[in-house]
Amino acid sequence: MDGVVVGAGVFGTWTAHHLRAAGAAVTLIDAYGAANDRASSGDYSRILRCGYGPDEIYTRMAWRSLAQWRALDERPGDRIWHPCGVLWLAAPDDPYVAATRHTLTAVGRPIEILDTARVRERFPHLSADDLPSALYEPDGGALAARSAVRKLVAEFVAGGGRYLEGRVQAPGGSRISAVRFDDGTTVVGDRFVFACGAWLPKVFPDVVGGRIRPTRQTVVYFSNHARDDVFGPVHTPAWVDFPAGIYGVPDIDGHGLKVGIDEHGPAIDPDSSDRVADDGAVRRARAWLERRFPAMRDARMIEARICQYENTSTGDFLIDRHPGNERVLVVSPCSGHGFKFSSAIGEIAADLVEGAKPKFDLSLFRWR
Repeated sequence: MDGVVVGAGVFGTWTAHHLRAAGAAVTLIDAYGAANDRASSGDYSRILRCGYGPDEIYTRMAWRSLAQWRALDERPGDRIWHPCGVLWLAAPDDPYVAATRHTLTAVGRPIEILDTARVRERFPHLSADDLPSALYEPDGGALAARSAVRKLVAEFVAGGGRYLEGRVQAPGGSRISAVRFDDGTTVVGDRFVFACGAWLPKVFPDVVGGRIRPTRQTVVYFSNHARDDVFGPVHTPAWVDFPAGIYGVPDIDGHGLKVGIDEHGPAIDPDSSDRVADDGAVRRARAWLERRFPAMRDARMIEARICQYENTSTGDFLIDRHPGNERVLVVSPCSGHGFKFSSAIGEIAADLVEGAKPKFDLSLFRWR
């Protein structure tokens, strides 16, 4: 079988990887390059946590992906996995946190409940005395996102996969046999996977259209001016502060401490919109930083970036065959929270392309 995967972000690349591992001839294509600055996979880091409220399928998918991320990390090339743990900053009676604790326990994943004293003992540079307790996932951590995707692409090519750069046109007809680039050249295939994130509404406007909404969020990187590694992944966890709507990652590879605002921002066009951060969002990130990490007061801002989300109305993924084109699979795992699941999603997509039974129930992810 000849497979063509459009989109060399994390989901398309893992799909291409699994198809190639199954013996298929695979061409992976991206308009701007693997994990480029316009892509949702192009930031420096992403959190990997298994806790997902009552949604056991997400917990199991994240855990399956974690094993494959660890395996990729151990292979030659850049180190991409940082097992720093993930700290949930939220009230213990928060229903979502309570459901997360129950689900993680039910599937046998480790979880710790830290009272105020334990949080202070474990992370003395973090100010969380306003919370009676916090939830900690010791097996969670952070991925070097851009480096991880590019490492996987390099491995895919070394293993016999073909990687091309160029913009492909929207396919037409019900049984396509090739995708066409803007310059007129074509790539022939038997099966096609479109995993092109924020570009999907442009590629399939009639079908995807308003089902997927690309939005812009701000992430800010602050200089780690401490003399030791207190704000690196050895001593600082990744975190999610639910009441504040803030998440973040310790200083990885010298990029600085990352503070992100986890809210659906205004719409973004992945081709034409600028990537200039909003001043108000930067001020909000700094205020949170100085509140939770007092030693970072007056820290220099290194960089403010636009984190591009694509979400459905429910927040669930869209992984299904194109309703009008039986050879096309549409894969949109919603970058607002999807990166961590990408290896398992790549397996699912590869199974669907090959006609095998997927390893997970996909009823949540169908067209509806």
